[in-house]
Amino acid sequence: MIGRIAAAFLIMTSAAIAADPPQKAESVVRVAAFNVALNRRNPGELAQELRLGGSAQVDAVVEIIQRVRPDIILINEIDHDARQIAAQLFRDALKVGRQGGVGINYPHLFTATSNTGVSSGFDLDKDGRVFGPKDAFGFGYFEGQYGMALLSLHPIEQPRTFQDQRWADMLGHLIPMEFYGEAATSLRLSSKSHWDAPVTLPDGRTIHILASHPTPPVFDSPVNENGRRNHDEIRFWVDYVTGRDWMRDDAGVQGGLAPGAGWAVLGDLNADPSDGASMRAAILSLLNVAQDPKPGSAGAIESAAIGANRRHHGDPATDTADWKDEPGPGNLRIDYVLPSQDWEVVGSGVFWPAKGDPLRRLVGDGEVVVSSDHRLVWVDIR
Repeated sequence: MIGRIAAAFLIMTSAAIAADPPQKAESVVRVAAFNVALNRRNPGELAQELRLGGSAQVDAVVEIIQRVRPDIILINEIDHDARQIAAQLFRDALKVGRQGGVGINYPHLFTATSNTGVSSGFDLDKDGRVFGPKDAFGFGYFEGQYGMALLSLHPIEQPRTFQDQRWADMLGHLIPMEFYGEAATSLRLSSKSHWDAPVTLPDGRTIHILASHPTPPVFDSPVNENGRRNHDEIRFWVDYVTGRDWMRDDAGVQGGLAPGAGWAVLGDLNADPSDGASMRAAILSLLNVAQDPKPGSAGAIESAAIGANRRHHGDPATDTADWKDEPGPGNLRIDYVLPSQDWEVVGSGVFWPAKGDPLRRLVGDGEVVVSSDHRLVWVDIR
């Protein structure tokens, strides 16, 4: 409680959590993650929407990115299609300025297939059928729903993907074997995919962007199958950067990241280190091996004064998702940019303007979601 009161005091005293991030020096690289909630119910629907000029939601999402102006940004929840049309149209939309936001061109784009909507061939949800969104390797009404895209001002070099990585191959996995039965050894670890995308920075160094979007640790049975999977999807990165070598990428190459490589974990990890329904051991382990800049915002502090948020234990300034205040879960910290220890962090923030800020219109007041129910998180590294 003392921490939450102290955090509230910051809203009056700190300019570091203003909505608009400061301009960065030329030697600084701004890295961001944003769950944009641009998922649609039917395949091709998002691409068609973008082709026809977008929507108020698209405009708000685009303007937020234009105002933060990251060098590298992971987009979560943008529907993937085989020809990558939606991702390319979204990149094109970013080139056109919105209401004071200046257009930005990302010459480098990476996107790939997702486990969402890919049939597992098993009745995973125990409803007597072997089809439907809950019987897919990752929840989805069609292949590629809730996909990912990585946009960069700097070259992206030969990403590794781990879409097909079997969950059962993970050392110390938490699969509820009896619940899944014969399907257990066929399940894939990633609900979307795990990517290692090396980006070459202007000074010649490489930062490995480690991107994922683990399943929410809810909507499951008493055995907590989604909570267990969320835990292991996050723990994949802990093992990957600390020398474990059980993982094998989709090209058949075994092993994790080379010792000494610089990296940053990006994405909506669906796990709060203090609150919510997740099994917190994995996210706490990841925060322990990475740098945690603890990005914050004035808007998050302001929103924490009502409902379930008052029962939370974590620092409200760092919340990144704006969810139901009653009965809950309230606002949580689930979106991350976590650089490895060898980078110098010179700034960070969450785009969540407070009431009265002219940019509040881009996030709404919790009742009308203008852009997304998640907030963009950014970190400046040197």
